Amino acid sequence: MSKELTQAPTHVKLAVDLIMLLEQHEVAADDVLKALEIIKSDYEKKRLKPNTQPA
Repeated sequence: MSKELTQAPTHVKLAVDLIMLLEQHEVAADDVLKALEIIKSDYEKKRLKPNTQPA
């Protein structure tokens, strides 16, 4: 892991990990984008509810 990535914010590290995982599994870009829409919607709803932890 590069020094820059080691010092990066958690959300950047997570994004890099997810990109690597999806690329390793050769997931189609359209499927990734559709899945991310669902994930984003789910986490936005959870963020609005107090004391709710992501599944």
